[in-house]
Amino acid sequence: MKTNIESKNQEIERLEKLAEWLDTKFSIPGTNIRFGLDSLIGLLPFVGDTITLIPLVYLISKAQKFNLPFHVTLSMIANAALDWFIGLVPLFGDIFDIGFKANIRNVKLIKKYAKV
Repeated sequence: MKTNIESKNQEIERLEKLAEWLDTKFSIPGTNIRFGLDSLIGLLPFVGDTITLIPLVYLISKAQKFNLPFHVTLSMIANAALDWFIGLVPLFGDIFDIGFKANIRNVKLIKKYAKV
């Protein structure tokens, strides 16, 4: 039987894989520039960035399992809002998204503050 800590560690690993697919799974050949599905979907004006809010909200909802301090949850929400809002700006938002990596940031916050 899995312990609660093992279960939480497995959940964090799943969230890390999701964040990788969304933010860093692919690279531009010959560069160190990494991007993910979030950046690709975000190329669709307004709709794409709104769709990419879904996994961000999912990460935040899963983070509640870890009893994070309130300020950490607020930081995660701020990351999601910033990613969405700036992502709405054509071209600039797409470039910002490649550098900001909100999903990776939020998983790092979970790992740092999770009580496992």
